Amino acid sequence: MSHHSPEVRVEDLTWSVGGATILDAVSCRAPSRRFTGLIGPNGSGKTSLLSAVARLTRPDSGRVVIDDQPAAEMRRREFARTVALVEQHSATELELTVEQIVELGVIPHRGGWARPAAVGTADVVTESLTMAGITELRHRLWQSLSGGEKQKTQLARAFAQRPCVLLLDEPTNHLDVSASIELLDLIRRRGLTTVAAMHDLNLAAMYCDHLVVLHRGRVVTEGAPEAVLTEQLLADVYGLDAIVQPHPRTGRPMVVLCSAAAEDAERSLS
Repeated sequence: MSHHSPEVRVEDLTWSVGGATILDAVSCRAPSRRFTGLIGPNGSGKTSLLSAVARLTRPDSGRVVIDDQPAAEMRRREFARTVALVEQHSATELELTVEQIVELGVIPHRGGWARPAAVGTADVVTESLTMAGITELRHRLWQSLSGGEKQKTQLARAFAQRPCVLLLDEPTNHLDVSASIELLDLIRRRGLTTVAAMHDLNLAAMYCDHLVVLHRGRVVTEGAPEAVLTEQLLADVYGLDAIVQPHPRTGRPMVVLCSAAAEDAERSLS
């Protein structure tokens, strides 16, 4: 596999658990070097789709294709050199430092699982810490980090895998607004083929080049944020009463939520 950023395609993917269909004939794409957001209400299949792309689960039918190569046919190490996943809950009970966690990302590049890497591990770790903007956290223990620092550490570990494809499950969950923006800026700057499950629609509209909307395990639509994020879609998929208007600075769609209760309260005050 050439080390550029490949397109990822999901073709007719179906996955069920105990008789319940979680993903129902899902087909979508993540364009090369673009930031693709998976959006949809909780339980729509976002995490399940990411897990299938990351080969954590095996679908009942259908396939994931990375640059015309079926992901299921890639050797384990080749896959780990191509795709990196940042999960939502990456807790560790071990007393590991940030540096030790980032070092785990280098494992797929070692000669054998125990032999030292061809590229100096220390160099890759330093470079990955720098990319994630956390060189000063190098010797800190995982348990002492804030939520944002933990996410950046996991991102640095993913960078150390030197992947072409970056998968993230709700990367801004538990982060405040400024930490969220900082993290998404970092991810965008890498310019990798990126697929992120996102719950904040305005962050998705700000950062994503391509959106895939899931609802009840099916793809409702996919495309550019301005084509996808319509008032009708927000009503149909999320049950939201919302106004979509262009962002005053960027022109990207911006979702303004409406609340009947708030409007009633406003009227009673006037």
